Amino acid sequence: MEQSKIVLIGAGNVAHHLAGAILQAGGNLCQIYSRSIESARALGTRTGVTYATDPCEVIPDGDVYIYCVSDDALPSVLKSVKVKGAPLFLHTSGSLPAEILKPRARDYGVIYPLQTFSRARDLDFREIPLFIEASSPAVRERLWRLCEELSDALYPTCFEQRRRLHLAAVFACNFPNALYRVASGLLEGADLPFSVLRPLIFETASKVMTLSPAEAQTGPAARGDEQTIAAHKKQLKAIDAEALTLYALLTGIIQRGAGENNNENETT
Repeated sequence: MEQSKIVLIGAGNVAHHLAGAILQAGGNLCQIYSRSIESARALGTRTGVTYATDPCEVIPDGDVYIYCVSDDALPSVLKSVKVKGAPLFLHTSGSLPAEILKPRARDYGVIYPLQTFSRARDLDFREIPLFIEASSPAVRERLWRLCEELSDALYPTCFEQRRRLHLAAVFACNFPNALYRVASGLLEGADLPFSVLRPLIFETASKVMTLSPAEAQTGPAARGDEQTIAAHKKQLKAIDAEALTLYALLTGIIQRGAGENNNENETT
């Protein structure tokens, strides 16, 4: 990795993993900034990198500033951080245009890592797809050189592709996890642990590594088992009205797609 002075703005989940990847690749991560002293201290202590919580203390002469903050926070953080010269500004958002950086930087771009990040989970950053945008061909070449030291899966993209990708990721990741919480609540009501579902969850996720989602779909809605569906709805009506609404909506989606693929070998 080129020995540019890199400043990481943010110390949340994405920054937690990106900081480790930069250091592992031999990058010169010279500072971490966060408005949260707890987050800044935790990541600074973990990496051994100097940290700051006052925007006035951010190193002004860095070469690359990577903004790993929430979409809502990015505009105000951009205004608060003062830099010298013409450094490269990058953000890691899946849903904001690269041009949000244009008022603050001549050279700018996006590194969007397509993964779910939690601080308690270790990941191999080299396996994480990075979707890249840049303000010019020269910046794209520079950004590509930086990112190829971080990941083996680089994809040039545009804003329309990236925000569609982010939307798809919400359906593929965030929503299923919310449904796990619903399932956990249903099991707690019957004095059963969530852990009994983990083999099922693992196999469900594993199947779509080799099958299309249509081919992998099983369950009462896919096989047209109206009696079971009615029984489930009756249960939920007495337990959780919100879960009943979700059940009815998702059952309808599955039923409408059931004609695409008929699975005969079902266990669920």
